[in-house]
Amino acid sequence: MKAIRVLIAEDSPVAQEFLQHIFKSDSCFEVVGTASNGAEAVEAVGRLRPSIVTMDINMPVMDGLEATRRIMSSTPTPIVVVSGNSIMEEVAFTFQAMEAGALAVVLRPAGFGSADFRTTASELIKTVKLMSEIKVIRRNRCGQDDHVSGLLSPGNGLPHQERDIRIVAIGASTGGPMVLKEILSGMPHDFALPILVVQHIASGFVTGFAQWLSIATCFPIHVASHGDSLIPGHVYLAPDDHHLGVSSFMRICLDQEAPANNGLRPSVAHLFRSVSAEFGTNAMGILLTGMGHDGARELKAMKDAGAITIAQDEKSCIVFGMPGEAVKLDAATCVLSPAKIAERLSLLSSAVKERLHDER
Repeated sequence: MKAIRVLIAEDSPVAQEFLQHIFKSDSCFEVVGTASNGAEAVEAVGRLRPSIVTMDINMPVMDGLEATRRIMSSTPTPIVVVSGNSIMEEVAFTFQAMEAGALAVVLRPAGFGSADFRTTASELIKTVKLMSEIKVIRRNRCGQDDHVSGLLSPGNGLPHQERDIRIVAIGASTGGPMVLKEILSGMPHDFALPILVVQHIASGFVTGFAQWLSIATCFPIHVASHGDSLIPGHVYLAPDDHHLGVSSFMRICLDQEAPANNGLRPSVAHLFRSVSAEFGTNAMGILLTGMGHDGARELKAMKDAGAITIAQDEKSCIVFGMPGEAVKLDAATCVLSPAKIAERLSLLSSAVKERLHDER
């Protein structure tokens, strides 16, 4: 098997050595070089042609954000941001790096003596392995793709029950932040329903994610709090280490006591089960890009209960794991690109507004 050639961009010599140790512990990897700043990283990518780059954000000479932009413009290569901390400034740069083309973000693993070392190191290795297989595209320097994907259009419209939808639930993992941004950016800001979102993301990043997504889309984005009343047109993100659910009284229900689903808390599975139990046919479930199968069976249960369900199409996914599993299970009413999902949600909002007008 061909080794995964890793370039480590990290200004701290101690952190460089630490990451090299982790990758060298797995025979799948070959560390082909290190870079102590962004300029060195850009040069090394062109010279060494690694399979993947692990990118620190805060580096001298040139930071990881600008390095990501230049690499994706000149020598497109899979990039995983490895963050040393979750302070707001670094989180903001991290999501800008993902806009520029970075595929994922993980926290730098805990130290060798930490109880979390095995878990965090395993997460890094798993993410880098998976992201190394992704085919990335060239980005121009203003951050836009120079390639536009075709949009899938299955041709089957949403059922007439859309007028009666009360809530939208979305699950996403790897690649989800950019897809959520694209979908929300294509929707009216006076969207007629509340939106609940479980996005698998590194611990400590959800508040920064909410702030970035709100600025990027002009939607009100909240990290959900237990007991919050749901407001139409607002988006509620699951907080770290809490399952996200909802009551029939349109209030947020958070649960830190329930066990992890599929090894995950928050989990898409929990969100979809909660929404289905409370709203049945009056709900919409959407499963976006991500590794694994979290939420796929529960999306099928939502569909079987009469809800409208959507899976992201394979062509637009960074990882077709979760929506792909949903497609295999026949869990999706329709399979759509992000642009088409935004279009469907816009139509849904119009239909709900018509119902509300008729009920007055």
